[in-house]
Amino acid sequence: MAKTHSTFFCKSCGASSAKWVGKCPACGEWNTYIEEVVHKEKEDFKSTWKKEGIVTSRKPILLTHVEQGNEIRIPLKDQELARVLGGGLVPGSVVLIGGEPGIGKSTLLLQVALQFKDFKVLYISGEESETQIKMRADRIPFNNENCFLFTETSTQKIGKAFKELQPDLVVVDSIQTLQSDLIDSTPGSISQIKETAGDMIRFAKETGTPVFLIGHITKDGTLAGPKLLEHMVDTVLQFEGDRHHVYRILRSTKNRFGSTNEIGIYEMQSGGLREVSNPSEILISQREEALSGVSISATLEGMRPLLIETQALVSAAVYGTPQRNSNGYDAKRLNMLLAILEKKCGLRMGTQDVFVNIAGGLRIEDPGIDLSIVASIVSSYESMPVDSKICFVGEVGLSGEIRAVSRIEQRISEAEKLGFKTVYLSKFNKLPKSKTSLKIVEVSKLDEMLGFLFG
Repeated sequence: MAKTHSTFFCKSCGASSAKWVGKCPACGEWNTYIEEVVHKEKEDFKSTWKKEGIVTSRKPILLTHVEQGNEIRIPLKDQELARVLGGGLVPGSVVLIGGEPGIGKSTLLLQVALQFKDFKVLYISGEESETQIKMRADRIPFNNENCFLFTETSTQKIGKAFKELQPDLVVVDSIQTLQSDLIDSTPGSISQIKETAGDMIRFAKETGTPVFLIGHITKDGTLAGPKLLEHMVDTVLQFEGDRHHVYRILRSTKNRFGSTNEIGIYEMQSGGLREVSNPSEILISQREEALSGVSISATLEGMRPLLIETQALVSAAVYGTPQRNSNGYDAKRLNMLLAILEKKCGLRMGTQDVFVNIAGGLRIEDPGIDLSIVASIVSSYESMPVDSKICFVGEVGLSGEIRAVSRIEQRISEAEKLGFKTVYLSKFNKLPKSKTSLKIVEVSKLDEMLGFLFG
């Protein structure tokens, strides 16, 4: 008779215990331990794909004897993904991509699989049938005769497919649907995710095959499963965006082979995801005439400079309490800027409804767009348009001073490239050493800038 025993796992951090405990000793959360049955007398994943006669042995080596060299990277045709990964795909790496349902995770990785024409790609799906995947692939303008589909959830059967096919690239959609015969719990449970993810990582490291894993997220926006999953993989990518807008942002939250400051921007189309090489031109609307309440700011998304359009609408409050609504901008910071305008600039914002929007559906947390937000609000309040060739860069302090922002050279260069004529920035910023054709207006106080703009 097979031996069966149960173990208690924490839903929050993945810690295990032989008995139930009320408070997790690892993460401190209460009532997170659940019981899962573990079965150990079945064929393991490694025995299904491991080649006979191969013995891998390693010995300790001195750090001074390690030769430093450039990592071998597999080039990608998707330049946005290559930028986020740090220049390409590292052999044997495991990349985890998370995002909301319907955001485009499966479409992105199917495009990547179809772009590797010289690679034998295995696309494993535990959520869709071959017909559904084929329908999506027909909409994508890429073709790969070496792309194999395998709709299976058992890691033992997947391991046998690895041994027969010997793929050069593996895509798993999704890790929460896989299950191992060693564990008797349901797919998506903590023990199953730990076991199946560990199986895929062992395969990737011992064969040098890069593996992409798609992960579900919870209602809080975090990756489903134990936090240990993010520690196990090499790279964690977050696919963000509003499903009601066409733009998507691929952001790195962990990368062992590169920087986490890079982002990739895509546009969702009927034929799949299109790379946006110059997002500033798209995020700035083309207006036929000057409109009040609109201004342009130079911001940073990771290491990438962007020019975005900030929009504001100010109208007399109908009800007793004025409304304060913002899309893509921190509402608390908006309230702070309105208080500064009333206290330091004498504008009666307490009787006005204020609505702020970042064009394109983006969410910006960079304080360097404060100056542009203020210019848009005052422009709408005074019904006076701001010149469309003016760009704003600066953070606003509580006393009304305009503070310096980081990497001003890149912001100015992006504005100059798109044909802007004037840049308003803090006088405390160190000006770029390189020559620029832009007119730079240095201001130290908020009322000083508003005097230049609106008299």
